[in-house]
Amino acid sequence: MNLDLPVLFINFKTYAESTGKNAIALAKKSQKIVYKESVSIVLVVQAVDIAAVSKVVKLPVFAQHIDPVSFGSNTGHILAEAVKEAGAVGTILNHAENKRDNAFIEKAIGRAKELGLIVMVCAEDIERAKQIASFVQKPDFIAVEPPELIGGDVSVSTANPELITDSVNVIKEIASEIEVITGAGIKNNYDVKKALEFGTKGVFVASGIIRADNQAAAIKDLVEGFK
Repeated sequence: MNLDLPVLFINFKTYAESTGKNAIALAKKSQKIVYKESVSIVLVVQAVDIAAVSKVVKLPVFAQHIDPVSFGSNTGHILAEAVKEAGAVGTILNHAENKRDNAFIEKAIGRAKELGLIVMVCAEDIERAKQIASFVQKPDFIAVEPPELIGGDVSVSTANPELITDSVNVIKEIASEIEVITGAGIKNNYDVKKALEFGTKGVFVASGIIRADNQAAAIKDLVEGFK
């Protein structure tokens, strides 16, 4: 499956506002906006909500994480086959709230690729982005997310635009097929527009949507940046 670009990744995290029934409600709001605005949105949901969300919307659903394991004795791990069967078409890896070493990440990418899952790996800085782009098992996307800006009021587009442009240039030099996504502190359509101007192909947003007083309005505002 290929994703239409530019794309808005919505990270549901484990907020009350995006868990269980609320996850389904947010997914439906997102789908209405996709149909009305003709934009691309990916829903990044908890493993336990993948099946329920996938049943009620036709949007691409990603797992928030998988482990580099196969069928067997792996209690507590998240199996790539399980998230795919539940309806996921992709996964993210190495989010700032669930950091892993490079060996783990590359093995997990390999497991995802065996099943045809799309992979987005998060990187906290340019050096980590370079390392990830250099893997033999390459992700489809790298999301550049300075941890200090995640969940804050200042976006990386404003606080550190050079990080975005430099990351795009470095990643594309190593692996031109990898698309770059901007994350951390994205709050409005201006942040989105700037991220695209700097060469990325979309944004990765969580609290700016999930914790908004009006989630649908927050999504609509962000996707205006794609136009």
